[in-house]
Amino acid sequence: MAYRIDDQQHPQPAANGVHVMGSEVGKASTSDDPGIWTVVLASSAGTIIEWYDFYLYGSLAIFFSTLFYPANEPTAAVLISVATFATGFLVRPLGAILFGSLGDRLGRKHTFLLTLVLMGVSTALIGLLPTFETAGYFAPVTLVLLRLIQGLAIGGEYGGAAIYVAEHAPPNRRGFFTSFIQTTATVGFFVAIVVVLACRLSLGDAAFKEWGWRIPFLLSFLLVFLSIYLRLKLSESPVFQKMRKEGSLARSPVKESFGEKKNLGFVVYALFGATAGLGCVWYTGQFYVLYFLQGVLKVDFLTANICLAVALVIGTPMIVVCGALSDRIGRKKLMVTGLFLAALLYLPIYMTITSAVAAQNFVLVTALIVAQLVFVAMVYGPNAAFLVEMFPPQLRYTSLSLPYHIGTGVFGGLMPLISLSLVAATGNIYAGLAYPIAVAAITAVVNLAFDPRRSKASLPEKATSVGFAE
Repeated sequence: MAYRIDDQQHPQPAANGVHVMGSEVGKASTSDDPGIWTVVLASSAGTIIEWYDFYLYGSLAIFFSTLFYPANEPTAAVLISVATFATGFLVRPLGAILFGSLGDRLGRKHTFLLTLVLMGVSTALIGLLPTFETAGYFAPVTLVLLRLIQGLAIGGEYGGAAIYVAEHAPPNRRGFFTSFIQTTATVGFFVAIVVVLACRLSLGDAAFKEWGWRIPFLLSFLLVFLSIYLRLKLSESPVFQKMRKEGSLARSPVKESFGEKKNLGFVVYALFGATAGLGCVWYTGQFYVLYFLQGVLKVDFLTANICLAVALVIGTPMIVVCGALSDRIGRKKLMVTGLFLAALLYLPIYMTITSAVAAQNFVLVTALIVAQLVFVAMVYGPNAAFLVEMFPPQLRYTSLSLPYHIGTGVFGGLMPLISLSLVAATGNIYAGLAYPIAVAAITAVVNLAFDPRRSKASLPEKATSVGFAE
């Protein structure tokens, strides 16, 4: 048996009229089914909390350079602080392989419950760490270890949540429902910023620097308990239950995902034709812009974070809009357009940001961040459905998670460090944009030129019966 995926990334109905992931699980494919909203809420809430945990460090990276690293070399301390932030991204692909394999063999639900616990504990422990002043190099070494655990956990979270929602969603609205998972990274980042700002404003700079910075991390304990409560109410994915009942689960998801030529081709395409550019666009519009404002243009912490927070409130709903739009016009059109727009407009946007800061026009700064979030929405909104529909259900968690986390975790996560290093090395404040512009453009070209779904080759024959039309 083979599967068909058309150029719009929408699986076709089978000859007998059975749709992918809709009626094959015995559920009505209606958008007003209250069951799907329960799934979306519980999955999204947990993923928001995981991203909140993961990005707390990112929102304080510049600030942490004075807490966990020697203060006698401030420029080096900032770069090392950003590099520590990057360590969490480097191990995300390992987490994707580890937890992806568990998710394909043991189930979606239990796997992303485990990642949630790991993330919550490691984040809360960061809030208990001593600073460099009191513990010397023990502090930064332990911080790096905890960032590594966070990276492993987030490596298994996203794929599980996206797949879980997709395997419940009606086929003609899969882009819409999975786009709520796509908002969670931005919402988690926004929540991290708001909590940090609230603590800093209520406690004052002195108290926040002394001990108040610990509160956002310790809050993770409460948030994780809330998320575990919500997720324990969920049952296993209906697609996974059917595979388990039929005995069609993959015996070795890692080997079958990356050791079989046809499926590996889809993995490589997912990385270089989608997620690499996605990662750079996402981190440019939400993290690099923050570092650019604070580290390059020397905008104060409060003003820079308020501009970004307001932009996130305005821009995040567009992710859902683009996810829904992809159900109508196709995932690929939106994603490629967003990548090309980013590559063409980043330089003029950042040049205008510089002029706006010089003029103290922070309304314009905020608007220019929103413009970048439009690119994020176009590329990221359809992404979960795009990836889920690419792989057979037996290998989906493993096959999807690795290219996603290499693309977003390595290509995207290293973006602030690479870009700031280019600025420091050249003395040109716009030199850092060369990296995201190049990666976005290359990804768009690969997506257009090397789409394996246009060929007659199918995915591996043994991965059949659920999740794709036969």
